[in-house]
Amino acid sequence: MIDFIDQPAPGASRPFSRAARAGNLVFVSGHSAPHDPANGIHRGETAAEQVREALAMVAEILADAGSSLDRVVQVTMLITDPADYAACNHEYVKHFPGGLPARHTARFGVPTDAKVGFACIALAGD
Repeated sequence: MIDFIDQPAPGASRPFSRAARAGNLVFVSGHSAPHDPANGIHRGETAAEQVREALAMVAEILADAGSSLDRVVQVTMLITDPADYAACNHEYVKHFPGGLPARHTARFGVPTDAKVGFACIALAGD
């Protein structure tokens, strides 16, 4: 059985669920830091700030699915500018003090000003 977390309504501009839980795994879709200036939410100016905010969002999604960052086994880091790689890594490692999950990094070019985004696979809670 698959449990879709926050599946969009038909015709929504976001044609994917925030996450899906299948068996003992949680698959989190790619997410950048939240950005909604009309409501006072800003993703951050620097790559490090955006890593912090994006991983906070991923942590919330994982919690909704019955998991957490310390149960993440694989991460995809999506960056728009390879020059931000070192700054992203410097902040990223702070969020996985118990051990770094497997990871790969790719450039992305979606129509956004985000510098970084993350997708991941985690173990679900018991």
